[in-house]
Amino acid sequence: MFPCGFAWGAATAAYQIEGGWEADGKGASIWDTFCHEKGRVFGEHNGDIACNSYELWDRDLECIQQLGLTHYRLSLSWSRLLPDGTTEHVNQKGVQYYNKVIDDLLVCNVTPMVTLYHFDLPQALQDKGGWKSASVASLFDSYARFCFQTFGDRVKLWITINEPYVCAKLGHEDGIHAPGLKEPGTAAYLVGHNMLRAHAMAWHSYDSLYRPKQKGAVSLAINSDWVEPLHPGCPDHVAAAERLLAFSLGWFAWPVFVTGDYPEIMRSAIDAQSERLGHSGGSRLPSFSEDEPQVLGTADFFALNYYTSRKVKPGGGHGRTLCMKSDRDAEEVLDPSWPISGVSWLAVVPDGIRKLLNYIKDTCNNPAVYITENGFAQVGPLQIEDERRSVGEDKVNVRGYFAWSLLDNFEWADGTSVRFGLFHVDFSDTQRRRTVYRSGQEYAKMIQKYKSDQSR
Repeated sequence: MFPCGFAWGAATAAYQIEGGWEADGKGASIWDTFCHEKGRVFGEHNGDIACNSYELWDRDLECIQQLGLTHYRLSLSWSRLLPDGTTEHVNQKGVQYYNKVIDDLLVCNVTPMVTLYHFDLPQALQDKGGWKSASVASLFDSYARFCFQTFGDRVKLWITINEPYVCAKLGHEDGIHAPGLKEPGTAAYLVGHNMLRAHAMAWHSYDSLYRPKQKGAVSLAINSDWVEPLHPGCPDHVAAAERLLAFSLGWFAWPVFVTGDYPEIMRSAIDAQSERLGHSGGSRLPSFSEDEPQVLGTADFFALNYYTSRKVKPGGGHGRTLCMKSDRDAEEVLDPSWPISGVSWLAVVPDGIRKLLNYIKDTCNNPAVYITENGFAQVGPLQIEDERRSVGEDKVNVRGYFAWSLLDNFEWADGTSVRFGLFHVDFSDTQRRRTVYRSGQEYAKMIQKYKSDQSR
């Protein structure tokens, strides 16, 4: 049985659904810039219109009600609210839009979970160094305070930053996400560090200034696969799996939930590679300052984004250049028995999430957990009767589950070629018609059964 008050939700993100990329005074974000550069995104797709939720929010609300959701996770566009990234210029049209979204949800008895940052840094701040700049943490804190002050009377569940791992690695190591930087072995660690600093500042601001009256909860969304050794009896494979988990989940969970610092296995691996390759100038993995707000304990729940699992063996640790791949010396392997969903990286491994949740319980002091993203992709010909994507009940001890995503949307570098939605969005239709998938219908049945059981 799911516990009383379980959160049944679906998730979206501003850039992926809103469109209106320059409507009503919105400033540009790094994803606006990235998508308008040739060759960055599949098919030269972009989020200029996306699902057009900026104009079609009422349709989204109908979808939410059709599913019977109790919760809805959305993100705020920083540059829609603060076009230059600072509180010196507030875009009131943006404030009005999010006020309407939040108010409409509450009228329909749907609890909003609001993410402050979901990949879309204002371009004006990127021009000043972006997440590589130490000053971005205090700018984020100012933005967070503005949002707590403006919306916190109604919003009681907050996510500061979504998937800092993805922002750091894909945006600054691999260059396949905005801002498209390829600075292997250095920038990602700096970006991740500044994101943790920003999160900690915002959490402490909420805790001291807003929590006494607003009584909400704040966390950050950490993404991680479940990983296990390819050959469990081989010590090298076991060590490789431990390293990979430290470089993914541990990178952001250890400072917040466990020790207040990065996993020792992560720092020692980075420093060993630096020594091997003759890198000087101190550790490439920054250290937290005692002069700044403490990062340990800055989460009121564990927000987990989980999609897939991997088997792991040693690999990549003997390269001749500094990079994260050589630092972690762990090669990911897909078990051939695992079915693959629409995209090559997404193997369907239902027991992986159970194992990962148990790992979090055992290592992170048994926090309350919300699964803030979990989904299954579809590509190619449209299948409204998407049986493989129907949700199966898994009785795990968590506070809530948010399917990714409410709608087919702009899936970053894959554009609109990959579909995760519970509702199909016809991007060839100017009205962006929404049609429920079978998976959405099955999810709605689960929610309705839960509500019926609770009312007995």
